[in-house]
Amino acid sequence: MTPLFQIEGLTKAYPGVVANDDVSFSIGKGEVHALLGENGAGKSTLVKMIYGLVRPDSGTMRFEDASYTPASPHEARQAGIAMVFQHFSLFDALDVAENVALGMEDPPPKKTLAARIREVSEAYGLPLNPARLVGDLSAGERQRVEIVRCLLQDPKLLIMDEPTSVLTPQEVKILFETLRKLQSEGTSILYISHKLEEIRSLCDHATILRLGKVVGEAKPRDVSARDLAAMMVGAELKVPQAQPHESGAVALALKHLSVASASAFGTPLRDVSLELRKGEVLGIGGVAGNGQDELLAVLSGEQRTTPAAVELDGTPIGALGPVERRAMGLLAAPEERLGHAAAPDMSLYENAALSGWLRKGMVRGKLIDWKKARGFASEIINVFDVRTPGTGTAARALSGGNLQKFVIGREILQDPDVLVVNQPTWGVDAAAASAIRQALLDLTAKGAAVLVISQDLDELMEISTRFAALNEGRLSAPQPTRDLTIEAIGLMMGGAHGMETAHG
Repeated sequence: MTPLFQIEGLTKAYPGVVANDDVSFSIGKGEVHALLGENGAGKSTLVKMIYGLVRPDSGTMRFEDASYTPASPHEARQAGIAMVFQHFSLFDALDVAENVALGMEDPPPKKTLAARIREVSEAYGLPLNPARLVGDLSAGERQRVEIVRCLLQDPKLLIMDEPTSVLTPQEVKILFETLRKLQSEGTSILYISHKLEEIRSLCDHATILRLGKVVGEAKPRDVSARDLAAMMVGAELKVPQAQPHESGAVALALKHLSVASASAFGTPLRDVSLELRKGEVLGIGGVAGNGQDELLAVLSGEQRTTPAAVELDGTPIGALGPVERRAMGLLAAPEERLGHAAAPDMSLYENAALSGWLRKGMVRGKLIDWKKARGFASEIINVFDVRTPGTGTAARALSGGNLQKFVIGREILQDPDVLVVNQPTWGVDAAAASAIRQALLDLTAKGAAVLVISQDLDELMEISTRFAALNEGRLSAPQPTRDLTIEAIGLMMGGAHGMETAHG
C-alpha cells in the first residue's frame, strides 16, 4: 500500500516524562490505521503533533511524499488533514450551520453552506438539519456535526479520537458505514479507540504504543482483542470476576422523582423510580444527554429534591447536600473529569482532600492535615496505577485516562456504602478499565451498593446485576442483565421499547 503519511523518529519530552520516544510508522492511502496504547502511552501527544497543536523535539513527518511540519491546526487542515476530537467543540446556542462555519477557514454564505451540509451529510449517511440548534441535538447528532465539518474540507487523512464513546450500537454501525465509504473513496483514517472489537472490525493495520515507544504492529482482524490488549500492556489482560454473593436489603431508592434540569439544554427527569440493593451493581445505560447528569446530580445531592424522593437505608435524604450524604456513606463520581470531579489547577493531593477530607479524617480543628492528604493521594496513585510524577502534580497535567483512574480510585478507597458513578471507565485503556470494574465488583462483595451510569454497553453487560435504560429523562424497569442482549439494550437506549417507568 502506497504511504500517504509517514513518521520517522518522532520524539517529544515534557518535564519528568518522555511522551513520544523515537516513534515511526506509516499510513497507506485509503487505509484505516489504528493507534493503540494504554493511557499515558503517548497517543494524544502524537496526534497533536500530526495536527499542528504540538511541535516535536526531533524526528520528521512526510505527507504525500513531501516534508510536513505544521505550525498550527490551520496548516494541517490546509494540507488535507482533519481531526474529530473526543470532546466536542460545539456551541449549544448556535445552530448546526453556524457551528460548521466556525470551523471553516473561509465559510460561504449561510444559505450555500446549509445546502452543502445537507448534501454532504446525506451522501455519507449522516443526515443533518443545518437549522437545528446544537443544544437540542443528541450526542450522536453532535458527532455528525463534527464529522461533516471535517468532510466539507475534503480531507485526505481523517483522525478520529474515541469516536464511538457516546454512541448506541445502531449509531456505531452507521458511523462505520460512513468510514468505509470514505475509505473506498481513497481517504485514509487514523483511528484511536479503547474498544478493541471495534478495532478488529474496522481497521486494516494497528500500531501499538507503550510508554511512548512503538512496541508492536498487527493486523487486527488476524488477532484477538485479548491479544491486542496484551500487546498494549505487556501482560495478559485480567477479566473482572465477581465473587458469588447474594443481594441484600434496599440501600438507595428513588420514588417517582421528577425534576427540571439545571441546564437550559439539559433533560428533566420524569417520574423516575428505582431500588438499588446492597451487594449489587445496577447498570443504567443511555445515549448521552438523556438525563444522566441530572440523575447523578440528584443522587449526589448537588441538586436537592423533596426529602422523600430519595431514600438511603430507608431515611429520606432528598433535601440533604453532598457533604451530609457523604457522611452517611453515599458517594458519587461525575462524568466530567476536569472542572467537576477534579479542580484542574489544584494538585492531586489537594484534589484528594476535596472529596476525601471528611471520610479520611483529614481535618483537625478547622485545618486540613496535608500530610494525610498526601498520604491518601499516594494510596490512590499506587492502588490504581495512576501514571504521574507525584502527588504535587496538577490534575490537568495527567492524561484523561490517568485522571479518570485517580477520580474513581479516590471514591472507591473511601469505602462507600453506596457509590454512584457516571462513565467510570470513559477514555481509559483496557487494562485500567478492567481494574476499575474489578474494584467496583469488589465493593459489592463487601456489601456496598453500586450504581453505574455508562454508555459502554460491554461494560454494563460485564459487571451489572440488573440493567435499566434512561431515555428522555425516563427510566425503564430494571431487568436482570443475564436476560438481555447488546442489541436489545441498544434499542432500549434509543427508546424503541415502549418504555414504561417502574419500580426496580
